[in-house]
Amino acid sequence: MMQLIYEKLPSDIASRHVLLLDPVLATGSSAVKAISLLLKKGVLESNIIFLNLIAAPQGINAVCERFPMMKLVTSEIDASLNESSRVIPGLGEFGDRYFATDD
Repeated sequence: MMQLIYEKLPSDIASRHVLLLDPVLATGSSAVKAISLLLKKGVLESNIIFLNLIAAPQGINAVCERFPMMKLVTSEIDASLNESSRVIPGLGEFGDRYFATDD
């Protein structure tokens, strides 16, 4: 089970449109947790736009089936997930690439 570690949202979040950003959508579990938190805070599902760079079909299905009124925008849909639930072919570990910490 995914644990929420930190949250800090504006007090008027319920009256806003929200852009939820995540570089990679794999299984969808972290996205479901984040979207559920926004809904709990009063944000309308139709006011959430979930943006990511790369998505696996399994994650897209998991998120869109649970939240059909939310918009999901991605730049690429990769083939699938591997046995470790990583997007394949993917782009490697996003954080390592972004921060140039890969080997």
